[in-house]
Amino acid sequence: MARRVPKWPVYLFGILLGAFAIWEGLGAIDPVERLSHDFGTLSLRFLLASLCITPILRFARINLTKFRKPLGLLAFGFLTIHFMVWLFLDLGMRWGLIGAEIVKRPYLAVGFVAFVLLIPLAATSWQGAIRRMGAQAWGRLHRLVYPAVILGGIHYVMQEKVWTTESLIYLAVAVGLVVMRLVWIRRW
Repeated sequence: MARRVPKWPVYLFGILLGAFAIWEGLGAIDPVERLSHDFGTLSLRFLLASLCITPILRFARINLTKFRKPLGLLAFGFLTIHFMVWLFLDLGMRWGLIGAEIVKRPYLAVGFVAFVLLIPLAATSWQGAIRRMGAQAWGRLHRLVYPAVILGGIHYVMQEKVWTTESLIYLAVAVGLVVMRLVWIRRW
């Protein structure tokens, strides 16, 4: 059944969620904070959704593998917007302030490392990259998603002034999905 469903509705859904986040952010008391938070949360949600594809296949026998790439690319796109909001709207492109902010707020360093880890994954998400790199090397490279999602969860928890149940759930889901994958990889 999932084979008949095209991928474009996933992209459309993501674009609509992004447009809604912009609409809500522009009407907020602190639009920069709201945009940054909403796009960061969307990124983490889509990244976690992409990691749920394999457990759904293993346990429910529902093959949604073709949706992993759209979910991952949307996660990276939202993360890029999250970073750009911080860089351009929050810091006003004051490049000297970047280092000071990262030292002052370690959660920024954690988030930035997660962003950097996802760049090669997004850059190699096209079929030609798989052919050029070879499936095995491509698969090893794409395991960078595991530390990236855990760092994303840590970043989300650290940026909260007070730890919330929601942020801890995101981190627990990220860690759980990665541990599950590592167990499967080790057995295989």
